[in-house]
Amino acid sequence: MSASLSIAAVCVGTSIPLTLAALPLWILYGAVTGTIAMGCWVLAHECGHNAFHPNRRVEGVVGFVLHSALLVPYYSWARSHAVHHAHCNHLEGGETHVPPRESSPQGQATEKLKRKLNTRLFGLISLFNHLIIGWQLYLFLGATGGEDYGFPTSHFWNDAPFRNGKRALFPSSFRKYMVRSNLGLIAMMTLLIGASIHFSFARIACLYGLPYIVINIWLTSYTWLQHTDRNIPHFSNETWDWAKGALQTVDRPYGPVLNFLHHGIGSTHVCHHINSAIPHYNAWRGTVILRQRFPDLVRYDSTPIHRALWRVATACGGAVYQNPSDRAFYY
Repeated sequence: MSASLSIAAVCVGTSIPLTLAALPLWILYGAVTGTIAMGCWVLAHECGHNAFHPNRRVEGVVGFVLHSALLVPYYSWARSHAVHHAHCNHLEGGETHVPPRESSPQGQATEKLKRKLNTRLFGLISLFNHLIIGWQLYLFLGATGGEDYGFPTSHFWNDAPFRNGKRALFPSSFRKYMVRSNLGLIAMMTLLIGASIHFSFARIACLYGLPYIVINIWLTSYTWLQHTDRNIPHFSNETWDWAKGALQTVDRPYGPVLNFLHHGIGSTHVCHHINSAIPHYNAWRGTVILRQRFPDLVRYDSTPIHRALWRVATACGGAVYQNPSDRAFYY
């Protein structure tokens, strides 16, 4: 369904003229098509967790094709995402949206910048860094990765200069899977270049580029809001354990349309972190059971998404400080 709707939306886009007067139509096309195609991203994400199909070969093909079509290095991402699930909200071993401590050079620089700027400007910069360029910075440089992996790390190569931490995010034995991921991206980029030559660069930039930006905005919005807020703790080696980290995930109200198109990825994410092998269509039932049996442990925030996003951008863009009472770290 997600793939069919995405193809249909792109087909509609081929009839939009490349004129300045059609700019509103292109913006609408990018927003709608990118929102629909995010469903394909979520399905490939499910393949990476071995939750899509009992046949691992079928699952691997589907995930590889969908993610390569969206310029995502499938096997490399599946590896780093597995590390994220294994070390959720872990300052040393975590893999995405890991904040700097206020005692670190990065944390001190970020806090200094935050004090110099007013709240609105800092929030806008934080939104841009996360939603517009955050995904590329993560893939190419390992931005927001845990302290143990060093900086930079890369999803495209696991040797120098991307291997300088206490432990390797991508071990040497993973090289062949990284190469496969890269070959998928090269094939997709070759297809896009060929289409640009045949039709025009402007046509392909609008048809593919605009939805690509929107998909990345949805991706980073989901992951950011799933693991970040003022009351969500992050843990160091001395206090972290797997259950404690997994339960810092938060479900939010995305509404029936987005939950339908994106397979509930933002509204059933606590259940997903408790057991990532549960398919999306069973995660709803799992979420209900978790909330019934563990009402004090399962996080849910009813704040509207746009307000939650602005709150996180303005209040959670700096470093984290240790709370003496529970020894956890908070924004």
